[in-house]
Amino acid sequence: MRRDNLYIAVIDGQGGGLGRAVIERIRQEQLPVRIIALGTNSTATFNMLKGGADEGATGENAITVNARKADLIIGPIAIIIADSLMGELTPRMAEAVSSSEALKLLIPSTRCNVKVLGTRENAMQGYLDELITELKGHIGHED
Repeated sequence: MRRDNLYIAVIDGQGGGLGRAVIERIRQEQLPVRIIALGTNSTATFNMLKGGADEGATGENAITVNARKADLIIGPIAIIIADSLMGELTPRMAEAVSSSEALKLLIPSTRCNVKVLGTRENAMQGYLDELITELKGHIGHED
């Protein structure tokens, strides 16, 4: 079943580079989705907005509120780990993302001292390809 206007929250911190790359890739695919950029800081939010997000918000409350509203959450695995991203991701943010009923597509990273077994090491482009495949399957989008 095809679903238009899926509400996707892309969460990132620090410089927002990963979030921006995710958003740019989704926009390249021209998928029928609405994207909100949620940054742990204003630089991350700004860069994700430059990547093509429909709207953006910054900080703990913005992430907490929008994690409840999202149909799908995308970000580095760090967004479910309290005090990650060099302390930018608060315990309240991690709890909000983790407890959200939204499907979470998390990109592995060893930068937060977590190694997910069963995943293969991949270049960022490989993770983005896999993310787009999962996203298309979730919304029922055929090429």
